[in-house]
Amino acid sequence: MTRLDSQPWMSAPQTQKLMAALGEARFVGGAVRNALLGKPVVDVDIATPLTPDKVQQKLTAAGIRAVPTGIDHGTITAVVDGKPFEVTTLRRDVETDGRHAVVTFTTDWAEDARRRDFTMNALYADASGAVLDVVGGVEDMKAGRVRFVGDAATRIREDYLRILRLFRFHAWYGRGEIDAAALQAAAAEKAGIAKLSGERIAKEMLRLLEAAAPASVLRQMAASGILAEVLPDLLDIARLERLAEIDAANFFTPDAVLRLAALLPHDTRVAAQVSDRWKLSNAVRERLEDIAGSTEKIVSYLSIREVRKLLYRLGPQPFKDRLFLKWAEDPRAAMQWRALLAMADAWTRPRFPLTGRDVKQAGVPEGPLVGQVLGEVEAWWIDSDFTDDEFSLAERLKAVVQAVVY
Repeated sequence: MTRLDSQPWMSAPQTQKLMAALGEARFVGGAVRNALLGKPVVDVDIATPLTPDKVQQKLTAAGIRAVPTGIDHGTITAVVDGKPFEVTTLRRDVETDGRHAVVTFTTDWAEDARRRDFTMNALYADASGAVLDVVGGVEDMKAGRVRFVGDAATRIREDYLRILRLFRFHAWYGRGEIDAAALQAAAAEKAGIAKLSGERIAKEMLRLLEAAAPASVLRQMAASGILAEVLPDLLDIARLERLAEIDAANFFTPDAVLRLAALLPHDTRVAAQVSDRWKLSNAVRERLEDIAGSTEKIVSYLSIREVRKLLYRLGPQPFKDRLFLKWAEDPRAAMQWRALLAMADAWTRPRFPLTGRDVKQAGVPEGPLVGQVLGEVEAWWIDSDFTDDEFSLAERLKAVVQAVVY
C-alpha cells in the first residue's frame, strides 16, 4: 500500500483537530498528489462520507467555525484557529451541462473518485497517511501521465474547463507526450471552450504560463487547434520559451502576466481583446496594454544615465517589464541585462526639488502657465541627470519663466 511520508501539514494542530472532529474523513486531491511527488502543498482539502449537515454539527461541537461556501455541492469551509480547509461530502454527478453539475451525495469512495478529472487528482489519504487509489492515479502520477478518470470525452463534456486543465496539469506534472486519448478527446470537444467564463479561462491559462517550461504544451495546444479558442493568432511562443529559460537560469519566480505579454504580439488592441475575453482585472489589463504599447528603446548597452532617465519616466516595474522582454529577444547579452536589472532594483526615485510655489515666486501668475513652466524645468532636470545644483536649477527656472511669460 502506498503511504505518505510524515508531512508538516498533516501533523499541524489545526489539521489534527479537524480530522479528529470529523472522524470519517480523508485528505484528497492536490495535497495528496503533491505530497507523494515531494512538491509544496498549499491547500489541504478534505473528503468525507458525512452529509453537509452532519459535517456542520461535528464542526460546531468541536468549536470549529463552519462556513457553507459551496453547500449545494457539499462543500463547507472549516476554519480551524484561523486556517481554512474545504470539507466536501463524497458525491456523484446527476446532471452536467459542460459548466456546472447537479450532484447527489454518496458514501462510496470509488464513486466519488470516478467523477473527478484526472487519476492523479483522485487520490485520498487517511490521517495516518495510508493512500486510497481506486483509479490507478499513483502509477500515472509516477509516470508523469495526466490521464482522465474513465472516458476522456465524458469527463470533458461534464466541464469543458477540463480541456485547459489537461494542458495545465501536463505542464506542471507531465512528462513526455500528452496522453493520446486525452489529447484526441480535447481536440474533438474544443468548441465547448466557448461556453466557459473568461475568469475560469484566465485562471487556468495563467497557471499554465507559470509552469517551468510552458512552451511545449502551448505548441501542442496550437497544433490541436485548442489555443486558438482562447488566444488570438500571431503568438510568439519562441519569445515566451526564451523568457522561461531566463527565469530558470536565474532562479526568477515566473510572472504569468509578463509571460502572457511575451506571448502576445506587440499590439495594444490584441492586449485589450485578451483582457476583455479573460475578464482580467484593470491592473493586469493596464500592465498588458502598457507593455504592448511601449516604444522606448531598451538595449543591453544602456548607459547608467539612460537607465535612470527611463526609470524616472516609466517607474521600476514597467522598466523591468520591457527589460525582460528585450532580454528574451537578445538572450546572449545576459550579463548586461542582469546588470540593468540590478540597477532597477536598487534605484530610488529622486524628488524634483521645485514646486508650484517656486514658480509663482519667480513671477508666473496663478494658472496653467505654472504647470507648463514646472514641466519644462523638470524635463531639463531629467536630462541633466537629476542635478542637485541649486544655482543651476534657479538659473534654468529663470530662463524658462522669461521665455514663457515675457
